[in-house]
Parts: sequence; C-alpha cells; structure tokens
Amino acid sequence: MFDHVKFGVSDFAASKAFYLQALAPLGVVLVGEGPPSYGVELCAQGQNSSLCLFQSEEKPAHLHLAFSAATRQQVDAFHRAALAAGGRDNGPPGLRPHYHANYYAAFVIGPDGHNIEAVCHAPAPADKA
Repeated sequence: MFDHVKFGVSDFAASKAFYLQALAPLGVVLVGEGPPSYGVELCAQGQNSSLCLFQSEEKPAHLHLAFSAATRQQVDAFHRAALAAGGRDNGPPGLRPHYHANYYAAFVIGPDGHNIEAVCHAPAPADKA
C-alpha cells in the first residue's frame, strides 16, 4: 500500500484520460487538479492512497504500479478498461502462481511505457451448487 505516488508524464492529457478510464473499475476518481505542471490527484473512493500525475519534459524511468483490487472481476474489468483507454496488453487477467496460489492479476503498458497492474490476492469464491 502507498500514501501517494507522483510521477511525470510526457502527455498530461493522454495520461490523465488513460488512468481515469483504466482505473475506474477499481473505484478510482479525480480528487484534485491544478495546472498540468502541478497535475492531478486520483484516489479510490473511501481510500487515502493516491496517484498523482504531472506534465514533465523529462523521460521517466521504468515504473511498475500495482493497484489493489477487491475481486477478480475488478481485475478483469481493469484490463478491459485499460485496453479500451489505449493501453497495450502486458499480461491478461489470470493466476500468477509463481507469486502465490491466489495472485490474480492483469498487466498493461500505459502511455509512457509504465507497467500498470491490478491484483487481487483473495481466493476464488466457492462455487455455489
């Protein structure tokens, strides 16, 4: 978990739109905005951790952001939304047992080449017979 992560992006408008659309299935909304040089703050409703983006001419280094998902369905929805927002697939939704038995995640590459992940650590719900 994190309090906030802030990083520069090369195309502020494109990145803002990408993260808002891709993270909407996880309950993430815009909670603050200033000029592009200051940026935006995105936060999941009811949470204190935030993601902050700002316009930068510097080339950012590789970054991996993993967002918590409460359910596997949220991971699936994140992946669909991120691809629809212009992300590139970097690993479809599914179990990653090499991390642990219940690690269910999906990965996309965002507008600046960052590896963006949504992960659910909960076991699959029991089948209802």
